[in-house]
Amino acid sequence: MRTAQHEREQAVFAALADPTRRAVLRSIASGEARTATELAARLPVTRQAVQKHLALLEQARLVNGARVGRETRFAATPAPLTDAIAWMNAVGAQWDDRLAALAQAAAER
Repeated sequence: MRTAQHEREQAVFAALADPTRRAVLRSIASGEARTATELAARLPVTRQAVQKHLALLEQARLVNGARVGRETRFAATPAPLTDAIAWMNAVGAQWDDRLAALAQAAAER
């Protein structure tokens, strides 16, 4: 059964799977809020492509768009990334425990 938390985690990992979306997020996170036009000027993709990437990042709640006059400016929202990192740390700890148990079992033989 999928929970809302699971759906949010899946959206974050899907958004981060694409190198262009990671570049967009990196650019937004490195400074003040940015527009799709400003981001497209820094990346080797069109403004329309940036818009699509921003939509997926916004769906994953990794960025937040806010209207300022005629523009939509995007800012990074770190909470979903923090949650993803916590999940990865928990999974990593489980694997560390399993590997330690396996190493101990092998040493006892």
